[in-house]
Amino acid sequence: QVQLVESGGRLVQAGGSLRLSCAASGRTFSSYAMGWFRQAPGKEREFVATISGSGLTTYVKESVKGRFTISRDNAKNTVFLQMNSLKPEDTAVYYCAAKPGGSIDDSRYKYDYWGQGTQVTVSS
Repeated sequence: QVQLVESGGRLVQAGGSLRLSCAASGRTFSSYAMGWFRQAPGKEREFVATISGSGLTTYVKESVKGRFTISRDNAKNTVFLQMNSLKPEDTAVYYCAAKPGGSIDDSRYKYDYWGQGTQVTVSS
């Protein structure tokens, strides 16, 4: 069982930056790939970024490439999403999720554990 708690979301102006954090419980954090997903009002939850258990492999959604970076600190059981040059269309609830096995994946159906989400609002 893995429990995830996101933090760092808030209201920010377009062009600004935020760093989201996701703290995980448990002693086997490095055996899970981690992902960030987001869900805007009236839309389905979509993939944003994923990182392997070791942290050596990452993959981000094309529309955020060059602006968002995913990273993790296995010693602190934490995964991060650094978001720069934010746009109003980035407004959503951001969720982190854990996938057993350690390999990256962009499908939300492969992730077994989810946090409660943190709201990111980007004003124009």
